[in-house]
Amino acid sequence: MHAILQEIQPSIADWTIFRRDLHQHPETGFAEHRTSRLVAEKLKEFGYEVDQGMAKTGVVGTLKCGNGSKTLGIRADIDALPMTENSGKPWASQHTEKFHGCGHDGHTTILLCAAEFLARRRNFNGTLNLIFQPAEELLYGGRVMLEDGLLEKFPCDALFGLHNMPGMPVGTFHFRKQAMMASCDTVHITVSGTGGHGAIPEKTVDATLVACQIAVALQTIVSRNVTPFAQAVITVGSIHSGEAPNIINEKAVMKLSVRSLDPQVRQLLLKRIDEVARLQAESFNAVAKVEHINGCPVLINDDAQTEFAISVARELVDESQICTDASALMGSEDFAFMLEANPNGAYLMVGNGPGPMVHNPGYDFNDEIILPAAAYWCLLAERYLQ
Repeated sequence: MHAILQEIQPSIADWTIFRRDLHQHPETGFAEHRTSRLVAEKLKEFGYEVDQGMAKTGVVGTLKCGNGSKTLGIRADIDALPMTENSGKPWASQHTEKFHGCGHDGHTTILLCAAEFLARRRNFNGTLNLIFQPAEELLYGGRVMLEDGLLEKFPCDALFGLHNMPGMPVGTFHFRKQAMMASCDTVHITVSGTGGHGAIPEKTVDATLVACQIAVALQTIVSRNVTPFAQAVITVGSIHSGEAPNIINEKAVMKLSVRSLDPQVRQLLLKRIDEVARLQAESFNAVAKVEHINGCPVLINDDAQTEFAISVARELVDESQICTDASALMGSEDFAFMLEANPNGAYLMVGNGPGPMVHNPGYDFNDEIILPAAAYWCLLAERYLQ
C-alpha cells in the first residue's frame, strides 16, 4: 500500500461520517448555504485562505508552500439533485425533492480529506487552489464562477476534476484523452398556429400536429446531417399543448436536450434544429420560435495532462486498477467550462462499484472510494507542485 494511503486511512471513519451528514442535508444549485459554510470551516481549520461567495455559494481554499511559481486547481462539485431518494440507507436525505443522487457529497468529502492531508504534510512547492463549485447539476455553476473571476483571482496552470461512476469496479481509475463527456444544450421550440374547435380542423392550424411533425423531422438531423462516425443525440423530452380533447391548440411548447462529443457537430445540430423547426412549421402555415435556453460545452481533456494524471494513478495503485482509454460518455459535466477557459487539465472517473446509476432514486455514493480518491488528489498535487 502506498504511504499516502496508509497515512490517510485512520481519518476515513470520520470523513465517512462527514459525507453521510452532507447526504442527509442536500442542497440544490446556488442554495448550498450549509454545505458552503461547512466546507469553508474545514478549510480554515486546516490553514487555507478561504474565499466565499463566488457564484453565490462557491468556496475556494488556497494554500501556498515554498517559493514555487506553479499553481494547481482541483475542483469538486457540491450541489444535490431536485429529486426524492429511496435508497433506504440510514443516512438517506431528510428532505423530499433534494437528494445527493450524483455523489457530489462524496466528491466534496474526497477533496476536503485531501485538503487536510496536504495542509498537514505541506510536501509541495507552489500554490494549491481547491475549488468547491455550486450548481453543477444546472450545468452552468462552473460558468458563473468563471464569470465571477475565478481564474483571474485564482490563476491555475492546470485544472483537474473527478466523478464517481457506478458499474465500474470500486476504486478503479478511468482516463480518456480528448473528448470525454458531451456538450449539452437545452432548446425550447414554441409552435404558434390557429386554435379552434376539434370538430372543425379546416379552420385551424393545429400547433400540436405541427410540433409532432417537427419532432419526427428533428430525428433526421442525426441520421442524415451528422457523419455516422460522430456521436450526437437530439431528445425531445417534452411536448405540451393544452388539456381538453375537443380543442385544437394554437400553441405547443417543445423542450429538447441536445448532445454531442464534437464542438463542430454541436454547432451543426443547433443550426439544423433552428432550420428544421422553422421550415417545418412554415410548411403547415404555422410559426416556430426556437430559443437556446442554456448550454454546456464538450468536456475535452488535454493529452499531456491526461498522461500526467495516468502517471499519478500508476504510482498510487496497481496497473489492473487503471483504464487509460475509457469510453466517452454522452452525459455532460460543467467542469467543461473550466477546461474551455483553461484547456490545460483533465477529468477522470473513479469506480463506485455495483449499484444504481447516478440520478437514480436508489443511488448512494460508495464510501470505500474516499480513501483512494483522496490519496490520488494528494499525490497529484505533490507531483504537480514538486
